[in-house]
Amino acid sequence: MKLNIAVLAGDGIGPEIMEQGVAVLSAVAQKFGHEVTYKEALCGAHAIDEVGDPFPEETYQICEAADAVLFASVGDPKFDNNPSAKVRPEQGLLAMRKKLGLYANIRPVETFDCLVHKSPLKDELVRGADFVCIRELTGGMYFGKKQEPAVNADGIEDALDTNYYSRPEVERILRVGYQYARQRRKHLTVVDKANVLASSRLWRKVAQEMMGQYPDVTTDFMYVDNAAMRMIQDPRFFDVIVTENTFGDILTDEGSCITGSMGLLPSASTGSSTPVFEPIHGSWPQGKGLNIANPLAQILSVAMLFEYFDLKQEGALIREAVNASLDQNVRTPEIQVEGGAKYGTKEVGAWIVEYILNS
Repeated sequence: MKLNIAVLAGDGIGPEIMEQGVAVLSAVAQKFGHEVTYKEALCGAHAIDEVGDPFPEETYQICEAADAVLFASVGDPKFDNNPSAKVRPEQGLLAMRKKLGLYANIRPVETFDCLVHKSPLKDELVRGADFVCIRELTGGMYFGKKQEPAVNADGIEDALDTNYYSRPEVERILRVGYQYARQRRKHLTVVDKANVLASSRLWRKVAQEMMGQYPDVTTDFMYVDNAAMRMIQDPRFFDVIVTENTFGDILTDEGSCITGSMGLLPSASTGSSTPVFEPIHGSWPQGKGLNIANPLAQILSVAMLFEYFDLKQEGALIREAVNASLDQNVRTPEIQVEGGAKYGTKEVGAWIVEYILNS
């Protein structure tokens, strides 16, 4: 297979983990006889510094023309600590999602037996937890009508974010949720706040109408506050969760803590155009250039990329290599066992590449 991959390394530790992700992708392509071409593009704070735009038109064109985008992270403290900044790196991420029509964010949460002790939750709660969060990605408050902080006619400073959803937006993301549930354990949990929010009542109404189309899937409904609590008390209850943009952003980060490290979890964003594959963590600028960032989430994003194109053997080999690296304690500092050998970002990536090529 020929694959044209857009590479958006972004900010902070992004370039370091991207280097390992690309190395693994190339190793798998070599192993299975695929032809892969790469085209790098600017995004995030780096793009603002270079051209004044966190997602330049040239980057969009490169992404649009690609078969898939491999993305790392965006974010920089000089913008985080400046509330008056007119342009922010994260705006580039939102622009990419909107322009590419990426309305479904797929975030698997799966525990690794050898790392259960790293979870802040008890072993008996998290061992065997395995669920998928499907987050609507282009609607809700992040994209609704906004009013930046300003003094109104009454002399009071106020601001506004509108949590807008339409029926078609809700229907299409629910269909994605049901498709994933049918491929897994046939249990879908719709998370909303229908007792308070009108937008959530639309979600629940549409879901109740659609559930009859999927009689093989058990559908239940849960308020977001209850879901957040249940995710900590009994994460094994969940199979597939589907929810709106803001709730999904919060719940998926919460879910990532179950595994013991955000550096272990990949994600995919899909929709009407080029799919994007990325780790769920941020740019971690404090770790930039120190060769300590965990590349496994980026590498597992490559596995999801191959699986998206139905290249299941390729994805399985990457997952096997990652599991082998963990079992043999080839790990970056935040997940290394006490007294274990020291491995950095580059060393972990190189070990996994070697495993793939020699399998």
